Amino acid sequence: MQYSEALDYLYSRLPVYHRIGPKAIKPGLTNTLRLCAALGDPQHKFKSIHVGGTNGKGSTAHMLAAVYQAAGYRVGLYTSPHLRSFTERIRINGQPIDEEDVADFVTSQQALIESIEPSFFEVTVALAFLYFAFQEVDVAVIEVGLGGRLDSTNVITPAASVITNIGFDHMDILGDTLPAIAAEKAGIIKAGIPVIIGETHPETEPVFRAKATQEAAPITFADQQVRVQDRGLLRGFRQVLVSQAGESDSLFELGLTGGYQRHNLAAVLATVEMLQPIWPVSKEALQRGVREVVTLTGLKGRFQLLSDEPRVYVDTAHNKPGLEALMETVASLSFDTLRIVMGVVADKAASSLLLTLPSSAVYYFCQASSPRSLPALLLQAEAAEVARFGEVYSDVNVALDAARQDAQGNDVILITGSNYVVAELINL
Repeated sequence: MQYSEALDYLYSRLPVYHRIGPKAIKPGLTNTLRLCAALGDPQHKFKSIHVGGTNGKGSTAHMLAAVYQAAGYRVGLYTSPHLRSFTERIRINGQPIDEEDVADFVTSQQALIESIEPSFFEVTVALAFLYFAFQEVDVAVIEVGLGGRLDSTNVITPAASVITNIGFDHMDILGDTLPAIAAEKAGIIKAGIPVIIGETHPETEPVFRAKATQEAAPITFADQQVRVQDRGLLRGFRQVLVSQAGESDSLFELGLTGGYQRHNLAAVLATVEMLQPIWPVSKEALQRGVREVVTLTGLKGRFQLLSDEPRVYVDTAHNKPGLEALMETVASLSFDTLRIVMGVVADKAASSLLLTLPSSAVYYFCQASSPRSLPALLLQAEAAEVARFGEVYSDVNVALDAARQDAQGNDVILITGSNYVVAELINL
């Protein structure tokens, strides 16, 4: 098969979450374990760091990968979903897997895929693990797809597990209370393996401590060990002052400029410190990694500035806690009018998302081409019920053009609400 044929085969034959939502999930690790066993158990042939959580796990995974890359290691990075190309999900030192390697895998493993009938995500995970093993990476940073306990990535035995935070998302799958969601996320905590929790919360801390005790896993709460103070934006970077016990204060420049990234940085620093005996990292490599994460790993869509006149930002925030964190950053900016280009998926509670956004903003409603997208007309109607008003546009690029035409010199345009809407931006 050619690359395009291989993708068509996977998309047409296997259930895909970003197209049909929760119905694509095949609960349990059986299929992933069967795939890996048939491939020689590649998940045991490289060292790894496992990164889960509700929000920030993608940014945290990319920052960790960038830090170790800056320190001279050969670094694999597995994340999901992709924005533009499937190959973005599997990278080594920032370079996506070759299309030919994807095509060769699907062609050679077609009989295996058809005998097991896994999900799209399960096949992707197996491909990533085989690729990292073959490429002999020094470390692979593996982002959890959804949840933790039953996520396909949870067949690795990492050097450390990282859980960024817990918030309300995917409640139809993970539970409708923070402790229930935390229990699913805590499923990546393994016997004797250190775990780093990014943010302390009174409802979830006991869940993590209990699981860590059960597994005899050393546990660190990053925000109790690392203090990160926001010093604002300067020269295109988020300036933060870091205080850690036993060390002098350090100023870091973050290439990911959202104010919420200070929480992710604490998790990154605590993780790197924990793993110094395995992968030593200098302070210079730490600072370069978090500063140059975008160029080192290719991450896009995290409070990314697309243009200056007018100022256009894009952020993939797509749940209530993610949007609340995003709006804290937006509120720190100076502007006359905020113009929000927005689309969401149909299985999110749109009104709850909209209530995190200001009623004073001007809205431009759109939808992605994914069948999971909420039709823009329905989004407009739900928005009107909570006093958020705007017009409907056929897609994100048309909506953005309209917002640009309406914008005055000191306005800010924000594109957000869905990975799938962001992915369709022409000039991302």
